Amino acid sequence: MIKLPKALIYRPAKTAMQSGRGSTKQWVLEYVKTAPLKTEPLMGWISSTDMNRQVKLTFETLEAAETYAKLHHLAYTIRPEHKRRLVPKNYASNFI
Repeated sequence: MIKLPKALIYRPAKTAMQSGRGSTKQWVLEYVKTAPLKTEPLMGWISSTDMNRQVKLTFETLEAAETYAKLHHLAYTIRPEHKRRLVPKNYASNFI
């Protein structure tokens, strides 16, 4: 049995450090980590033998990301999209 590489397709959420939503519009495909991280004994740097950890592809649509995964024979999972929650606020609520 051939073991297919695994990938994760998701749309990233906005981080707490940014106010804009510019980096949340594209879908991201990244490979699932298969090798553990190791600490180099001399310098203490963290390394891994898994070169796919460095690959992060972006796509305009979910369908494009799925098509890429199918064409390259990747076993993929889709993480549901984060929905934005709006909490209605107004200036008067500061004085209650």
